[in-house]
Amino acid sequence: MARIQVIDEGGAQGLLKDVYAEVAGARGSVANVFKIESLNAAVMRAHLNFYMSIMYGKSGLSRQQREMVAVTVSNANGCAYCTTHHTEALSKYLKDEEALRAIKTDYGTAPIRLKEKAMLAYALKVTKSPAAVSDADVAKLREVGFSEADILDITFVASYFNFVNRLVLSLGVDLETPERRVYRY
Repeated sequence: MARIQVIDEGGAQGLLKDVYAEVAGARGSVANVFKIESLNAAVMRAHLNFYMSIMYGKSGLSRQQREMVAVTVSNANGCAYCTTHHTEALSKYLKDEEALRAIKTDYGTAPIRLKEKAMLAYALKVTKSPAAVSDADVAKLREVGFSEADILDITFVASYFNFVNRLVLSLGVDLETPERRVYRY
């Protein structure tokens, strides 16, 4: 149960009703991570736009790579809500249960390319010790083939999930039932 008031779709009026329609239109349904923001519809709209941009917008990163970062960061933060959602999303692109499990718990053992391992190492450093990220960490990403724009996008995705994990954990966002987790990936 959320720790603050949440206005469901049935009680939404004005801008909130419009934003709920936008969220449902873009994603298929309204996830609880957006509903927790129902008291500030303008922020919810901005959040949706940012999410859609970094996760679905034009990028040198594949959707699979972005979901890998989401899963790794969310699991490192202990956010079962986001880990569940983004493991489900990642499973649409990565059909290997062993790899999915390893990406969540120990990406170093995952049967993925060294490029993705470097990406996940960087994302975890951004998560656990951002002040310790150095020129050498960014250089490693360049060495494995990531462009400057890719490095920015990896940082956006990792930083975004650090933000959202904290929102979800702090405000007690509940995971939807499997029947309600019907989203477009």
